[in-house]
Amino acid sequence: MSATAAPPAPPRTPEGPPRRRRAGDIDGFRGLAALSTVAFHVWQQYTAYDAHGTHPPVANPVLDAVLSLEVIDLFFVLSAFLLTLSYARAALDGGSTRPARAFLFRRAIRILPLYVLAVLVVWATRNPTLPGDWQDLFEHLTFTHVFDQDRIFYTLGPTWSLSLEVLFYFVLVGLGPLAVRACRRLRRRADRVAVCAAGCLFLFAAPLAWITVAHYALGIPHTDWVAYFGPQARFGGFAAGMLLAVVLAALGDRARLSPRAALLLTALALAGLFCLSRQSDAEGFTFTYYHPIASALWALLLFGTLHIRRRTFWNRFLTARWLTPLGLISYSLFIWHEPVMLLLHNAGLLPAGPSGFPWALLIVFLAAVAVAAASYWLIEYPASLLGRLKDAQGRPRDFYPEPALR
Repeated sequence: MSATAAPPAPPRTPEGPPRRRRAGDIDGFRGLAALSTVAFHVWQQYTAYDAHGTHPPVANPVLDAVLSLEVIDLFFVLSAFLLTLSYARAALDGGSTRPARAFLFRRAIRILPLYVLAVLVVWATRNPTLPGDWQDLFEHLTFTHVFDQDRIFYTLGPTWSLSLEVLFYFVLVGLGPLAVRACRRLRRRADRVAVCAAGCLFLFAAPLAWITVAHYALGIPHTDWVAYFGPQARFGGFAAGMLLAVVLAALGDRARLSPRAALLLTALALAGLFCLSRQSDAEGFTFTYYHPIASALWALLLFGTLHIRRRTFWNRFLTARWLTPLGLISYSLFIWHEPVMLLLHNAGLLPAGPSGFPWALLIVFLAAVAVAAASYWLIEYPASLLGRLKDAQGRPRDFYPEPALR
């Protein structure tokens, strides 16, 4: 071999799951999260409208804890992980990242068409006479309703989280390139990993500090939605996902978990989430720090699911044929399930009382999934085709190139 010959390529490891299988696992997580969100809001509806005030609609404490599990932190962790991964790889191992204009364009195509249409439709039905609550409409269309104590849950209640999602996009396109440039000055990879991890830990610790000050020093009640639902309190979920991206980018194919270790980690994370949900009703430490703790547990669960040598029955469950299609329509299901539920409730189509809760849950599931499927194919999918108008660098594509000269 000559001195200038290229070194042989390293052998491919058989342990790393294909990217499409990882995507299947993530679709499974999305599907479970969407179903859990529907169950949580039906559970919440029956809790709120019960004659005794806040009496749970089910008597079984185990089932009650499963139904009342909040999964919004999973959406935050998962979104941040997926969107940060390319920045983490570029910061640790070099390479380029997508320009901010291309990133924001694709995010807008993903989020805005369905969201804007749903806001206009639901707002119009609830404001049949003009001028209506124009402030509510303006705040929802500008994603600022999370800062309004009175209107944070108006129109589309669960979409307060989209306000934080959109804010995270701007934070990421600002901090991501800065992190990449800062890491290029560091020669040792271990130093680059340490800088990126420290930045994520800081972003995770800042909301913890705010929650501590707000609750224990300022005495702000938990019903102050702006204080505890705003980015200053909830950004920890995104930070946990960013840290997960840094960890997986740093490890690469190294130190993948054996099936036994992966299942043990998965079981521990799920048990922690279950115990957290059971203890979240009574005000105390777990109630105050519920979302930072949940974010860390969701990140741990994702790590135990994705960084593995061989797939386990948990991975096969996530990629089941009945679940991954729900992941495909999860955004539409997230957007439409509350209006569907309230429409059914106001029309008297949901059984009343705790005994009617299981039937109400089934009715809302079936109706919301049907609406979400139609929404995906009629709105989401056609809108996603607009993403092809620009290339990876954010430049308009040339669909009609001039014929080559002969």
